[in-house]
Amino acid sequence: MPGALSNIRILDLSRILAGPWCTQALADLGAEVIKVEKPGVGDDTRGWGPPFVRNADGTPGDAAYFLSTNRGKQSVEIDISQPQGQDLIRQLAAKSDVLIENFKTGGLKKYGLDYDSLKSVNPRLIYCSITGFGQDGPFARRAGYDFMIQGMGGIMSVTGQPDGAPGAEPMKSGMAFADIFSGLYSAIAILAAINHRTVSGEGQYIDMALLDTQVAVLGNQALNFLVGGAVPQRLGNAHPNIVPYQVFETSDGHIIIAVGNDRQFAAFCRLAGLAELAQDDRFVKNRGRVTHRDELVPMLAEVIKTRSTQDWIETLEDASVPCGPINTIAQVFDNAQVRARGLQMTLARADGTETPSVANPIRLSATPVAYERAAPKLGADTAKVLGDLLGLGEDDIAGLKGKSVIG
Repeated sequence: MPGALSNIRILDLSRILAGPWCTQALADLGAEVIKVEKPGVGDDTRGWGPPFVRNADGTPGDAAYFLSTNRGKQSVEIDISQPQGQDLIRQLAAKSDVLIENFKTGGLKKYGLDYDSLKSVNPRLIYCSITGFGQDGPFARRAGYDFMIQGMGGIMSVTGQPDGAPGAEPMKSGMAFADIFSGLYSAIAILAAINHRTVSGEGQYIDMALLDTQVAVLGNQALNFLVGGAVPQRLGNAHPNIVPYQVFETSDGHIIIAVGNDRQFAAFCRLAGLAELAQDDRFVKNRGRVTHRDELVPMLAEVIKTRSTQDWIETLEDASVPCGPINTIAQVFDNAQVRARGLQMTLARADGTETPSVANPIRLSATPVAYERAAPKLGADTAKVLGDLLGLGEDDIAGLKGKSVIG
């Protein structure tokens, strides 16, 4: 069954994470994605390991990092620093619906591959640029990387143990938070632009910035500040607006208890042998529990640590009190629900190399996600793409290879 985006061709000049995460999501939905890479080098993340996948012949292959974000694409090696390489990109852009890139602001203009240059050859082209800080403003020409954007964008100021606690310091997310969200927002923007083009016939330029995205996803913490005026602080695993909603120590580990309403709090107190707390005027309503968290949480913690994690989970789940374990990633993939949903997959390249992968979480009833391509070997599709789309013959391709225009 054709994917939802099977009529869309994307020319992907991006590398590392934000751009490739966007194009992988679109590839999963059926788009044809042509990933342009530097000949002989490729996307930097091909070497960001260990671990590395084993090729079918037993030799070391690409890094797991690269495999995590480049499923579903074709790899074409083109040197865009050479005029003939630039001409190949222009020809491919003329036959594409979307171009995505994450060069520094203005970085492609010197090659004649900026939006203003390419829209003259394809007025319907949707051109998405992802940068650290966007196309304007005092920081526009700075390089931006996820870690520094997490710091500048505020998320690290509310992540980590509170001041005075052991290990207290600002803490980044364990994943590239700003990059991944920027990739997802870019995919949303591209889909919006595709719909606009369907109505108007016009392409457009999309300006995406990691800093913009990081600030946008501060969510309730941003509004806590904008409404209340108080600067949010690090709370460790506690929640600024809900109590109890945090990690507690058990007799054999830890548990997350996520009480989201007053009914759940009363049920928890009854099961924990603390029914009187649910009648205490300080704690009956969530607003009071937040105000008096320093009094309430130690009383809860003293009881919770007397029983095992699994004992609490079984007890609380029966009463519909949200709770759960803190799994290692190994435990995640061994989880019955994760297995039932088919989130772990293995894809195979044409040469038989098997590459593990994690399924797209989108479930569409009429146009389901299809996984037709493993993350490609560098340059695996150069000849085919240039032959099929641009009509280049074997001699043409050999000539370009001889000049190192393509790999």
